[in-house]
Amino acid sequence: MPLTSRPEKTSLANKILKQLPLADKTAVWGTLGTIRPLLSFEVERDVQSLLDALTGEAVDYRTIIHLLTNRTNGQRQQIAEGFLAFTQQDLLKTLQAAVSGNLETAVVGLLKPAAQYDAHEIKLAMKSPDGATLAEILCSRTPQQLREILDFYKHDFKSDLETDIASGPNGCFKDLLLALIKTSREKYSGVIDYVLIEQDAKALVDAGSGLVGRADERKWIGLLTQRSPEHLNRVFNLYHKMTRLQMEEAMAKFFPGNAQEALLTLVSILRNTPLYFALKLRQAIKGPAASHKTLIRILISRSETDLLSIRAEFRKQYGMSLYSFIRAETHGHYRELLLGLCRAEDL
Repeated sequence: MPLTSRPEKTSLANKILKQLPLADKTAVWGTLGTIRPLLSFEVERDVQSLLDALTGEAVDYRTIIHLLTNRTNGQRQQIAEGFLAFTQQDLLKTLQAAVSGNLETAVVGLLKPAAQYDAHEIKLAMKSPDGATLAEILCSRTPQQLREILDFYKHDFKSDLETDIASGPNGCFKDLLLALIKTSREKYSGVIDYVLIEQDAKALVDAGSGLVGRADERKWIGLLTQRSPEHLNRVFNLYHKMTRLQMEEAMAKFFPGNAQEALLTLVSILRNTPLYFALKLRQAIKGPAASHKTLIRILISRSETDLLSIRAEFRKQYGMSLYSFIRAETHGHYRELLLGLCRAEDL
């Protein structure tokens, strides 16, 4: 059962668009994403296409994949509602019966509302525990996205995410996660506040001036989770001038374990979000940290936001396109779906 009705979602989208600067509106409209709203979208036609693909002599995987990777998440939710109304069957469960393995994982991710998908990924990560996934999701989502994740988490698991995190082991990692879900990050005003930049850089220097290998964790977490990315990047530059330490080196020096990994993730995202995801995609596709679940989550979650920028960073870093890399390292219908999300070569 959806948490909000479709008219409310539309109203919310309009409010968000009015508040965003032009660059952010471009991302919302899909210019930086690989999946954009289909202008000729018709729910009834898509429902019939899926029915035909599922009820023929053999499952028509290509039709299913093409349809799911050429509709936005909002359009897929409308298709699921139309499918239920027409057949009295749940589309997600129907498709799960027809697919398996990594393809099933990807189909599930595509058919859930984006915030619900994130909420379920967080729940799984907390059971593992998987600090890298928790850090990736909580550090990279907007305040509005985080609020929606909290709502779905409470709705689906009958529990507060904040309470579940707070019940875990004490430490800097827990404090960081709790600070991230409070969704209190400042918006960039467009004005460069040089006094505050110097004040914040000095606060970080002072917070790390205690015993070797120790830092005032609360000050670091407070600044890194509350200030705008634009402001923090200027703070990072000044901190480097004052200490000769890059922010990543400071993290390695002052913070251990999961806290260090999460803070490095946060700094990477604050510096250059597309580059962070390009590097993470390479690790997820091939290497000791390879993870199809991570690959699927990143491609789905960034497909309507900034996957074009991620593709550009990937080619810059590795000398080949993300599309070619996925094609070389995966196979079958699963590969078709991933390539559908990636969309095209970068020549």
